[in-house]
Amino acid sequence: MGSKRGIILYVVGLVLTIILAYETTSSSAQLSTNFYDYSCPAALPAIKKVVEAAVMKERRMGASLLRLHFHDCFVQGCDGSILLDSTDTIDSEKLANPNVNSIRGFEVIDDIKAEVDRVCGGPVVSCADILAVAARDSVAALAGPSWEVPLGRKDSTTANKDLANNDIPPPFLDLPALITNFKNQGLDERDLVLLSGAHTLGFAQCVTFRARLYNEANIDPAFAEMLKKACPNTGGDSNLSPLDPSPSEFDNRYFSQLTSYKGVLHSDQELFKGGSTDELVSHYSRNGEAFTSDFARSMIKMGNIKPLTGSQGQIRVNCRKVNQ
Repeated sequence: MGSKRGIILYVVGLVLTIILAYETTSSSAQLSTNFYDYSCPAALPAIKKVVEAAVMKERRMGASLLRLHFHDCFVQGCDGSILLDSTDTIDSEKLANPNVNSIRGFEVIDDIKAEVDRVCGGPVVSCADILAVAARDSVAALAGPSWEVPLGRKDSTTANKDLANNDIPPPFLDLPALITNFKNQGLDERDLVLLSGAHTLGFAQCVTFRARLYNEANIDPAFAEMLKKACPNTGGDSNLSPLDPSPSEFDNRYFSQLTSYKGVLHSDQELFKGGSTDELVSHYSRNGEAFTSDFARSMIKMGNIKPLTGSQGQIRVNCRKVNQ
């Protein structure tokens, strides 16, 4: 009898051990909004301070930091791979077509990393998490929403320029291609519309919308003529035009522009062109509060794309380089 009872207790103990191990493994794969509450409670205020200073110095930087997070998450997941410089073994994503001579803000990320490591006493916060929090703080600094960012990402030890070329949506995609591109990342049509709404901030280079101005009919004629002054048929590739009339303020005017056929990029206007996303664009053009709250949810969802957690990846000492 005692032997049988001992066997039962052993089996129960073994089952509990397996359950505990599963729960530990499971929890390590999850992000948490309070991830740094004990290891470095000063981390998030430090990120916010540097971001706000950078945006105050140059308001366009807010859009640039937001874009860095987006371009990071669409390649290998939200793992900080976009920050890696080229080496003998790393083909930097910075050199991919959607990024080269376009994405910016790396020096601000360096400043954030230095300040966070200073207040934390070392490399406690990953570069991938810095990108996610900096994106949130940039939006908030430009009169947009704030949200609780799930944290606990690790940094990749690899980059993938080819994947960046394939997976970051270029500005000439039509609506079906955009929907497929976002679906491949686990994002739906509402996420597509909402995350495209990030174009309420920032500017676009002439080379990204010239073809729309000179070749497309679904554009307000007066609007097209205005843009042509900054974007001639030849030359001026890097000339900038705002993506909506208030490029330094987070609002819903981007959607109002689309309903008036004043989208700057081809891919923007595709969202309102008689297709399945027209109703969403109309809804957010009428309801700025809905856009604000729903945008925050889609940003959280995007930030959850394939993060490295637990024993995966590393916390880089230098966001531009893999740890030696």
